[in-house]
Amino acid sequence: MKLQYKSVEELVEAAKESGRKISEIVLEEQAATMEKSPEEVYEVMAASFRVMKQSVVEGMNENLRSASGLSGGAAAKMRRATEEGRNHFGKLFGSAMSMALAVSEYNSCMGQIVAAPTAGSCGILPAALISVMTDKKIPEEEIVMSLFTASAVGMVIAKNASISGAEGGCQAECGTASAMAACALTEVLGGTPQMVSTSCAIALKNILGLVCDPVAGLVEVPCIKRNAMGVANAFTACELACAGITSAIPTEEVILAMKRIGDQMSFSLKETAEGGLAATPTGCRLCREIFG
Repeated sequence: MKLQYKSVEELVEAAKESGRKISEIVLEEQAATMEKSPEEVYEVMAASFRVMKQSVVEGMNENLRSASGLSGGAAAKMRRATEEGRNHFGKLFGSAMSMALAVSEYNSCMGQIVAAPTAGSCGILPAALISVMTDKKIPEEEIVMSLFTASAVGMVIAKNASISGAEGGCQAECGTASAMAACALTEVLGGTPQMVSTSCAIALKNILGLVCDPVAGLVEVPCIKRNAMGVANAFTACELACAGITSAIPTEEVILAMKRIGDQMSFSLKETAEGGLAATPTGCRLCREIFG
């Protein structure tokens, strides 16, 4: 089976025809393409997941601070509030947000992370999967397998739209990461291949038009908190899809819409730090304080 990763529908149809999960056919195809055994390819993904888990741990350090001084310590605050029962929407939600913040803050401090699909959106996928794995006691092997589904969806979006903030705005980074997380969650929680596709469409629709406007040109403000938002969006898309709710706009059309929106977006809103929050009085002041 030779996948082209040209559409999510291709992945869905291949899974339906074989009676298997998307992750299973992607692992098999990647092993054949790379001329390696499925076990070897799986171990590469498992190694990436180990890095994800470690970045969550390291990012929870309450003394963690970036060189710019713009970020650090938020993950520890969110975790503490969750552990003490002071957050309002449950332990799973609080844990997921704290993990998203942790990985993103660790990235800002030059820690080792997995770009999923980019450094600016690195906290969404690990936070979604690790929090759910812990809360629902899902075997780690199933979580690692779901990363193959997430990766395949990311490849489709990269081919047909973009995963670069400089090209498509933050919708291309946090939007894609959120869609990848939604798809992985949907599969691991028992959703059908079609539900996986639906969760992708819903997640992307919710973030269409999100601009990339890093203050001082650094991947910290507002990027880190957008990672927490991306996890919430992934949960939303997964819940809706698994409930049998469909997307009025097909997944492929949503991806194409994201591409067109990115093309139409002002240059100042695509990672140049010339517009949006970066151009606010406070954003400009912070830039001067950091760089002089």
